[in-house]
Parts: sequence; structure tokens; C-alpha cells
Amino acid sequence: MDERVNNQEEVKTDEVTEERPNEAQDSDSEVTEEGQVAEGQQEHTDEISEGSEVEQLNQEKEALQEKLARLQADFDNFRRRTKKDKESDLKYKAQDIANDLIPVVDNFERALQVEVNDDSTQSFADGIKMVYNQLKQALEQNGIEEVEAEGAQFDPQKHQAVMQVSEEGYESNQIIEVLQKGYQLKDRVIRPAMVKVNE
Repeated sequence: MDERVNNQEEVKTDEVTEERPNEAQDSDSEVTEEGQVAEGQQEHTDEISEGSEVEQLNQEKEALQEKLARLQADFDNFRRRTKKDKESDLKYKAQDIANDLIPVVDNFERALQVEVNDDSTQSFADGIKMVYNQLKQALEQNGIEEVEAEGAQFDPQKHQAVMQVSEEGYESNQIIEVLQKGYQLKDRVIRPAMVKVNE
């Protein structure tokens, strides 16, 4: 009887030992499958993060290119403006001198309108006229000229009408008399001529 019990226990022990290796194999395969799934998920996550990084870098590149294009345009505009300002400064460099000297020319012209009665004052008047002519010549050499006015048609860009009269023998808007000479530097009017205009 004891032998039978021992035999049954041995059989049961063998069955248990036979089942255990299979269970171990099944658990190993489950771990392997889970590992493969985890690796697959990791790879998928890596692909997504790489794709978003590439997209972000592309956006940054486009933003930098736009900024560079704007800076280039601003620099080109600045360069053109600077060049234009330099050309304008060179072209109209004598304007400040003209503004200072034109009143002096006016005073010389008033002095020359005084009548001379004797020889002593005549030589003085001749000296003043000589200085006046040199001054006018210096202005002309720097591009400063009188604005054409008497007998011309009124131009609001060059003339300032201070009187308007109605006289025969003149056309409408024709300048009858110049009350104060005007001057221009090349194509820029420094001082408009003060004129009397026919209606």
C-alpha cells in the first residue's frame, strides 16, 4: 500500500514538473511580445518627436528668412535715402549762404537807386556797383539766380501776389510790377518774387 502511494506521488510530481517548463516558456513569450510592443511604441514616439522637431526647425528657418528679407529691404531703403540726401545736400549746398546774402543784395540795390549829384559821390556809387556785381556773379556761380517775374505769367510756385490790379495792355494773370525780387537755387525757389498782378 505504501508503494502505491509513493508511486502516485511520483507521478503527480512528474506531471507538475512537466507543466512548469511550459508555463515558463509561455511567460517568456509574453514578456518578449510586451517588449516588442514597448519597443514599437518607443519607435513610434521617436518618429513623432523627430517629425515635430523638423517642422519646428522649418518654421524657425522661414521666420529667420522673412526677418532677413525685411532687414535687407530696410537697409536698401536706408541706402537709397542716404544717397538721395547726399545728392540733395550737394545740389543745394549754397542755400544757407544764399539765405544770408540775398538781403545784402537787396540793400545794395536800394543803395544804387539813390541819385548821384556830384563827382565825389559818383565814384563812391561806382565802387558800390562794382561790389554788387561781384556779389551777384558769386551767387550765379553757385546756381543762385533771380526768378523771372516782370511781364511773365503769374506762377504761384515762383511768385507771391501782394497786389492785384486791373490795367489795360496786360493779359489776365500777367505780372505788372516786381515789388521784391525772388531767387531760386537751381530748381528750388529760395524766395518767391513779390509781385503786382493784373486781374
